Parts: sequence; C-alpha cells; structure tokens
Amino acid sequence: MVGTRQFDEDALLEVALKTFWQNGFAATSMIDVAEATGVQRGSLYNAYGDKERLFLLAFERYSSRFLDFVRQALSNPDPAAALTALFKGAIANMTEGAPSRGCLTTKTAIELPLAGKAIEARVKRLIEDFTALIRDALSTPAARRKLSCDPDIAADLVVTFTRGLAVMERAYRNPRHLEKMSEQFVRILLPEAKRRR
Repeated sequence: MVGTRQFDEDALLEVALKTFWQNGFAATSMIDVAEATGVQRGSLYNAYGDKERLFLLAFERYSSRFLDFVRQALSNPDPAAALTALFKGAIANMTEGAPSRGCLTTKTAIELPLAGKAIEARVKRLIEDFTALIRDALSTPAARRKLSCDPDIAADLVVTFTRGLAVMERAYRNPRHLEKMSEQFVRILLPEAKRRR
C-alpha cells in the first residue's frame, strides 16, 4: 500500500539513535543510518524528509530516557546520595560500549554550528529540563542546609560539571578518574553532608 512504511519504526529509531550517539550528528550520514538499519536511503528520506528530522526523533527518545534516569537518581532525599547516583549513572552511560559512546548531549552541543536551529533549540531544552530537575532536588530544606551555595547556582554547577565529565571521558576514557572527580565535587558542593556523617 502506498504510504505504508515497510519497516519497524521503533526498531529503526533505536538503531538510528545508536548510530548518531556513536558517531555524532555531523559525522553520521543518511547512508550510515541506511546501512545500520538495513532500510534503503530513499525510504528514509520518504519517511523522515532529512537527517535533521530523523535525528530529532532519535534525540527525543534519548531525552526522555535521560530525564527519567535523572528523576530516579535524584529521588533519594539525601542530596549527597542523589548527586552521587546521578554522576555514577551518567558516567556508566557515557562509558558504555567499545569504543565508549560518550555523551550524546555534549557531542551535539559541540556540533551545534553544524546543526540547524531546531536541533539547537532541542538541545537547549534538554539542558534546561535537566537543570530544573536538579534545582528542584536541591531546593528542599534538607539540601539547602548542606549546600555551599544557592540551589539555582548549584544546579548550574552540576550541569556544567557533567558536561566537563563528558569532555574528560573523551580525552582520557578512564571511568574511575571520572568517579573520583565526581566524589570530590559532591564534597565541595555539600560540605555539610560530610561533617554530619
């Protein structure tokens, strides 16, 4: 039937996400996605229009999963434990695979000059959503008592630190080093947490 997709879209988007994540937006072509998915390039263009549209659909899937992970990690009422879980999960996520796949958000942010406005807006929205979740988690009375700075500033620092972790992972590919840096960062951000143990 004309207009009916002859492929499993869920499976295709999953493979497309893995391909973009491993290679980055700019280095991934529609030919790469076609080869990875086994779907003809013409069928991809007919279904999605262009690489940007396909990337945005894959990135939407990534964003939803990432924010679900962040909510889960930050659900611990102890802010030090919550941030520790956040960093451990983020490090595990970016170091997965051989070679490690890195952080899709950071990879894409670095490539924004090569991407369109729609991708730029979507990356910024994910970062803003991520920041808001951290700010909410660090705005509880218990967290405020332990924080070394205002929750708004702390949230921005945590997001910035995670971007730094992603860059350091690319440079050194040493998960244990990233974990040690994260442990120190939590101690700096929450000095009261250490003293109260």
